[in-house]
Parts: sequence; C-alpha cells; structure tokens
Amino acid sequence: MPHFVIQKHKATHLHFDFRLEMDGVLKSWAVPKGLPEEQGIKRLAVAVEDHPLGYIDFEGVIPGGHYGAGIVEIWDKGEYEIESREEGKIVFHLTGKKIKGRYALIHTNEKNWLVFKLKKL
Repeated sequence: MPHFVIQKHKATHLHFDFRLEMDGVLKSWAVPKGLPEEQGIKRLAVAVEDHPLGYIDFEGVIPGGHYGAGIVEIWDKGEYEIESREEGKIVFHLTGKKIKGRYALIHTNEKNWLVFKLKKL
C-alpha cells in the first residue's frame, strides 16, 4: 500500500505539509490549518511542488535562504488507499497513527484544493 505523511512545518507561517506517495513522487499540498479530523469541515490545501519519495521520512531544519526554510517535524504518517482518482478529485482512505478515515481532495482553482473528511462507506 502507498504511504502518506503529514509534516508540521514551522516556516514563515506554521502550516502542515500533506504528502501522498503517488506516480513515483510525493504529491504535496500545504494545508494551513491541517487536515480536518471531523466531518463537515473543509480546509484549504495549496498544491506545491512534488517532492522525492525519500522526503517522506524527513524531519529537521531547512536552512534560511532555502525554499521552505524552517523546522519540519513528522506529525503523522501511515498508509493510504485510493478509492477513486479523476481529474480534479481524489478520494482516499488514510490509516495513520492520528488521522484515520475517508477523505477527499477537490481541485477548486489554480493551485487551490479543498480537503475534507467523508462518511465511512
């Protein structure tokens, strides 16, 4: 099963980086308020550049002057399963230590997506 990671990123602004192992890279989104843990809450997720697979285990300091400068900590990680994937919409099930359940990512415009928790099947 493919893996995911949520990294707490203390950069210019505190946010969470959500990464899904997909297509040989880590597809990545910056989520200012983190993934919702309850249904009915929609959160902004801004698509950022793909990261190499090895970044899934990264924790540490990104030096000043570099993209994403700041402190990165793994907040949660685990496995996920894609339920459906089409242009502009991904539905998946996360199994992490903190985050569990069905989620959707919906593309709204440009780099902006919405992420929210779905009902169990």
